[in-house]
Amino acid sequence: MKKLLYIIPFLLTSTVALANDIYITQVGDSLDLDIVQDGTDNAIGNSTTDMIIKGDDMTFSITQQGDSNTISAIIKGNTYTGTWSFIGNSNTVSLLCDSTSGTNCENVTANITTNGDSNAFVITAGESNDAENLVANFTIDGDGNTINTDIDGTSVALTLVSDNSASTAATGNTFTIDVDGNGDINGHTINIDVTGGGSTYDITQSGLGDNTIEATFSGDGQDVDITQSD
Repeated sequence: MKKLLYIIPFLLTSTVALANDIYITQVGDSLDLDIVQDGTDNAIGNSTTDMIIKGDDMTFSITQQGDSNTISAIIKGNTYTGTWSFIGNSNTVSLLCDSTSGTNCENVTANITTNGDSNAFVITAGESNDAENLVANFTIDGDGNTINTDIDGTSVALTLVSDNSASTAATGNTFTIDVDGNGDINGHTINIDVTGGGSTYDITQSGLGDNTIEATFSGDGQDVDITQSD
């Protein structure tokens, strides 16, 4: 088994804040990766450098505590569990699974939690309609957060739990959930549980057979659009 792992940490200092940057390239199976960052303006990867994880049977955990932190990650592999936790405001996360890898992003569980305001998450999985047995769980506590998911493939199960104090659209959360693709005998399942008002939800779901959306909204000023088709 060949593994290649580069971790290059940087410590940047100024009179205003401290930041840590981590760039990772991983090739190989059975990776167990844990990252903890505490502070402001920390980064794990970016649009031009690496956080690329390639291999099967992986487990990775990322915890960021602080404000204005960023993560940009590309996952190429099957059978992995990712647990990401964010505490703070104005954090940005971009996760791309199966980017031109041909490995199908199968048997994946992603657990993402955030406690804070004005955080932005962009999750893309199964770019060729082939993400299989994907379980995605989002737990959001705070105002002004944005989640944008684009998930293509069979047997997608997505759960979103949101709790915010806002009552107007100016401070509510915004969620764009796009689950589509080939589907299978069990179809896709989306479960949404919202407490708090002023949020906007756009949900698109398609595929073959038994697609299900279960949603509970408690709060004023909700804007919900649902499109479902085969």
